[in-house]
Amino acid sequence: MLRFALVGCGRIATRHAELLAGGHIRGATLAAVCDVVPERAKAFAEKYKIPGYTDMHAMARAGNVDVFSVLTPSGQHAEHVIALAPHGKHIVVEKPMALTLDDADEMIRVCDRNSVKLFVVKQNRFNVPVVKLREAVEAGRFGKLVMGTVRVRWCRTQAYYDQDPWRGTWALDGGVLSNQASHHVDLLEWMMGPVESVFAKATTALVKIEAEDTAVVVLRFRNGALGIIEATTAARPVDLEGSISILGESGTVEIGGFAVNEMKTWRFAEPHAGDDLVMKEFSVNPPNVYGFGHQAYYDHVAHSITHHAQQLVDGLEGRKSLELISAIYESVETGLEIPLRFAPKRCRLGQRA
Repeated sequence: MLRFALVGCGRIATRHAELLAGGHIRGATLAAVCDVVPERAKAFAEKYKIPGYTDMHAMARAGNVDVFSVLTPSGQHAEHVIALAPHGKHIVVEKPMALTLDDADEMIRVCDRNSVKLFVVKQNRFNVPVVKLREAVEAGRFGKLVMGTVRVRWCRTQAYYDQDPWRGTWALDGGVLSNQASHHVDLLEWMMGPVESVFAKATTALVKIEAEDTAVVVLRFRNGALGIIEATTAARPVDLEGSISILGESGTVEIGGFAVNEMKTWRFAEPHAGDDLVMKEFSVNPPNVYGFGHQAYYDHVAHSITHHAQQLVDGLEGRKSLELISAIYESVETGLEIPLRFAPKRCRLGQRA
């Protein structure tokens, strides 16, 4: 039984704790929690009847932990992963893995040096319709890829950003691109392949934060296809959608819903056995914006550790979407089309005064 410990007891930690403590993950359990805010740690500890700590190193030294799940503010992920890796326990880190490429590289190096597996949370890759879409991409059913589009039209009011002082700041969070849309950016690149260049515009439309709440991005992929990212937390009064569509010379697939969870279109020039069942069997309605993907993700983590299997999203894979997001922010700041494989100069994400 793998014993998981949560580092950070904020909003997303509830989802992780429910799965691990509720017996939903085969071969895994919740063993401890930690938060620098004593009241948060105490609340989780009492609810799940496990030890609670305010010092993650004290929690690590207690000896009842096999895996850390780092769920702290985005801008602290790198600091905490780098500090925990020498304890020799595997690490799960929520998205984004870091806010700067230098931090991501150091996380990968330190984990490798300490023989620690680093898992970056990309739970939407495990959504039922997304898995089906990936199978079609790998099977070459689209032929030549033409266009890929993701849309994140969610509602985050000022009250959401006021919950914690780090939300919407450049130093610890970023905006809709690095936070809410980061999963969708990852899916687009995963389906369409490496990006050649990006051009982006962003604005802060309806809330008072440092970073953007609305952005549009045009992408050119190395295979010649084009892409669009539309991301906003300024949808009102409620969440509208989180979607992806892939168009190729031989087929079109669109997954909608508010969490990339509902198969909307599944059409290919050459039908395969089972195509007529896809709309019925590969569309699900999750209970919340996090979807069902976290459960499948943790199943994958547990299997990878216990069977010494390859991770779907390790540090190097998680770095790809961070590099893309960094290039997008560089384009926003410079007004230029930015090629990938670049050195950030004016990207403000992760920068502290």
